Amino acid sequence: MTITKSTLITAAVLAALAGSAGAQQTRLTPERDRITDEAIHADLSGYEATQLRIKALNDAGRPVRDYHLSKAQCWLDVSFHEYTRNDRSAFPQEALTESEKLIVGMEQGVSPLPTDTPLVNGAARLREDLWKRLGAIHGTPGFTCAQQAVACGEVELVHAGNEFNQQQWRHAKPYIQIAEDMVSDAEALSRQCGVVAGEPARDAVLTANVLFEFDRDGRRDIRAYSLQSLERALARLREEGLSLQSVELVGHADRLQGRGYDYNQGLSERRARTVQAWLVEHGVPADAIRYSYRGDTEQVQACDGVKPREALRECLIPNRRVEVKLHAGAGPEPASGL
Repeated sequence: MTITKSTLITAAVLAALAGSAGAQQTRLTPERDRITDEAIHADLSGYEATQLRIKALNDAGRPVRDYHLSKAQCWLDVSFHEYTRNDRSAFPQEALTESEKLIVGMEQGVSPLPTDTPLVNGAARLREDLWKRLGAIHGTPGFTCAQQAVACGEVELVHAGNEFNQQQWRHAKPYIQIAEDMVSDAEALSRQCGVVAGEPARDAVLTANVLFEFDRDGRRDIRAYSLQSLERALARLREEGLSLQSVELVGHADRLQGRGYDYNQGLSERRARTVQAWLVEHGVPADAIRYSYRGDTEQVQACDGVKPREALRECLIPNRRVEVKLHAGAGPEPASGL
């Protein structure tokens, strides 16, 4: 991110507001003291008061879909979610603080407000591919329609990273799946933004990742939920009136090189071929599909420090993928299309 003079000025203003009276009105009871009804009631009252401040901003004219109002709400939601799950780390407080920083900025009329997403409580930065897809929407004309999904997708990725630090991939995975859905929703909303009925369809690229079990490349080795994400992407084409023009597949393997670099190259190619065969069976012409393979050269999830071996293999599953890019737009579909 390029740091500009306006960015520094905005940061300084927000820092001053955060240090002023009333900027941070909600301090949760320290973790060790959350043992009485009175303490919990006080915390819940603090959450309610923060929610009322968000409502007041909406009542004053800031729309629910606004990026910063949405982000304040999503920070509040993940804070409350983890508080109710008895998270004894600093995450509930730090997420709540991020919500209130944005609330204060909006109440005080700060402009521009920041769009960065802090990794609170030292959250791991998972799934760089999803961060990039969300970042690509910022600054585009479609951002106006997608800003709520973008804001909440970014917060959910931090939520997942916090869960990863605390209890590794098993606990992070549900929140990653939520973030993936939000990314897809944000991209769809961005594509559809400003489209008038009867206008020619705009060119678009829909993305899905098909995931494989460790050291496997067959049809039965695909994780079912990831194949469902591809099915949803194909369904979106029909829903949005888009014509599929071509498909790009990129096969990948994880970084566990037990059998060497060349083996992983071949594994990633076989995975791409498996997805190619599935698409052909589902009506996509073979000559509309092209594929490449990258082996283990493009990892999207590091999983540093994850043990034991089985947990590491599960954590690395986003790297055992075939990226599917559906290129769509106006005009007829290739012969024998969907």
